[in-house]
Amino acid sequence: MDALTVFGLCAVTAMLVFYALEDHSPHFIVAFAAACAAGSIYGFLQGAWPFGVIEAIWALIAAWRWQTRISAPPQRKSATGKPIRRKIGRRIKTQR
Repeated sequence: MDALTVFGLCAVTAMLVFYALEDHSPHFIVAFAAACAAGSIYGFLQGAWPFGVIEAIWALIAAWRWQTRISAPPQRKSATGKPIRRKIGRRIKTQR
């Protein structure tokens, strides 16, 4: 395995781990964005430019999601730690 392959493996592994942990903290969202950016760099360096473009788009989307999450007011939580949900018509809306 050459260094570029190891870099790509680490980038994609980090993407999977941070994506799974996104609900726990906004820090994991920004870490996911950074891992997507690393995956994008890997794609371009490896010569698979469509992969690099898609990963760059995912990095931008994750950065936007991080920004909206840190600027939103915190959600109210029940005693179990889950967000409080109330049913409105046919939709379920989370109270803030």
